[in-house]
Amino acid sequence: MRIGIAIFARAPVAGKTKTRLIPSLGAERAAALQAALVRKTLASAIAAKLGDVTLWCAPDTAHPFFEKCRAELNVKLAAQVPGDLGERMLGAFKAEHGPLLLAGSDCPALSPSYFRKCAAVLRRGRDAVVLPAEDGGYVLIGLERPVASLFAGIEWGTERVMEETRARLRAAALSWAEPDILWDVDRPPDVLRLLEHDPREWKTFLR
Repeated sequence: MRIGIAIFARAPVAGKTKTRLIPSLGAERAAALQAALVRKTLASAIAAKLGDVTLWCAPDTAHPFFEKCRAELNVKLAAQVPGDLGERMLGAFKAEHGPLLLAGSDCPALSPSYFRKCAAVLRRGRDAVVLPAEDGGYVLIGLERPVASLFAGIEWGTERVMEETRARLRAAALSWAEPDILWDVDRPPDVLRLLEHDPREWKTFLR
């Protein structure tokens, strides 16, 4: 069973992306880090060899960075639908035909093996799979089919996201698994953690 992968990303525009990192990195380096994280996530998704990989772009697909990703990595591009994060995620699930793994682009630890582990959960018959984040959110959610209740009324961007999502999964009587807990890059301390993760790859953003 082929399983599609959707990667959500904002255009790496200086001053408008990774804004919480600007005080420590500056606007240009924060945007460059965003671009590097997107490319790394796409590379991992492609290497997992599960199915088509689509880069879901915000605010749209017009930024040259997105076109460069399409041309160099051979991924599909799609514009995120209007609305809050939940509405945009649900839009991606509805656009796909069949099982889908949806991930953000903020988790450098999201390796090909994690994509494969999550796909295996769906292949074993579970309705959903989630990779929680250490900050209370999640870095990936996979569904066998779209379930609107998982995305409505969630306090996005808070430490309650995963807790609320578990409650919605239980309320919908869905079976799910959480193969691991990962971390993402949102705040200045997370940038320092990149040095421990892979100093050669990320040292440019730490100087």
